Amino acid sequence: MKNSKKRNFFVIALFVGCALFLFPSTDASAQAWNAPAKYKTMKNPKAGKGDVGGVGKALWAQHCKSCHGKEGYGDGKKAAELDTEMRDFTSKAVQGQTDGELYYKAIIGKDEMPNFEKKIPEGDRWLLVNFMRTLK
Repeated sequence: MKNSKKRNFFVIALFVGCALFLFPSTDASAQAWNAPAKYKTMKNPKAGKGDVGGVGKALWAQHCKSCHGKEGYGDGKKAAELDTEMRDFTSKAVQGQTDGELYYKAIIGKDEMPNFEKKIPEGDRWLLVNFMRTLK
């Protein structure tokens, strides 16, 4: 009887250990998304110019709003369908990132966040970053 309990405990412990390894935590802190150093220091050539002609706002509406929401709270219609937790663009954590970090995450993407290098013209990408700065 004792050996049976030990074996059951061992099997359960092994199962739980494997599950934790194969299905890691979805805690946001465990999923930190850091931009490469070259993007962290990248300068925005359109800094201080705002969202010229509303281009950034239009790009947000076309490509970002469905997941990140109209106001950037992470409450877009498609957000609930994704495994990735949507970030609140009005938060200090997001607004405290450099323009280059926002550019990298918005344009290059990762996992469920798509790459927009072919969809957003190079000259308009920084206007999207400038618009994201208005989401406060």
